Amino acid sequence: MADKEEAGVDADDGGQGRAIAARIRLEREQRGWSLSELATRSGVSKAMISKVERVEASPTATVLGRLSGAFGLPLSALLALAERDAERLVRHASQPVWTDPATGYTRRTLSPGNGGHLELLEVVLPADVEVPYPASAFSFQHQQIWVIDGDLDFIEGERRHQLKAGDCLQLGAPVDCVFANRSTLPVRYLVALTRRG
Repeated sequence: MADKEEAGVDADDGGQGRAIAARIRLEREQRGWSLSELATRSGVSKAMISKVERVEASPTATVLGRLSGAFGLPLSALLALAERDAERLVRHASQPVWTDPATGYTRRTLSPGNGGHLELLEVVLPADVEVPYPASAFSFQHQQIWVIDGDLDFIEGERRHQLKAGDCLQLGAPVDCVFANRSTLPVRYLVALTRRG
């Protein structure tokens, strides 16, 4: 079941890597799932999940997207739960930033981690990078993408959206998606999401 999105990712010995690993294990154990069951539900190999939980490998954005989808959590919620903060104000310097070890994609959580209904994320996608997400990562949330700088090629199922700075897209029904930067410069965009009612 291992895939190329899982291959060649070195361990993250930082505190955030340990917090994410602990949260994934906690979410799995709270549901009473074995590694095999989570692997089946997420499409991520049992070996990769085990490495992530033991902090022997850093999960890529794609792997985290699949795991969060299996748990029924937005990726941002999974990351926020790993670094819970009950404040209503979060200063720029304190906003958690997660970097995909495979692509260099960064995701800054702008919203306070106090369980509000709206989550804001700032994403920087490096040049010539694409990040796929399964439909399950979108099945429990409404999402809009607003491009701040650069050009984003967003593939939503069979549909392609070429978004430029200032463009805002509301996602439709959950389908497999790909965020792609086919240019030579980074693209920066804001993601706003709320849970589906």
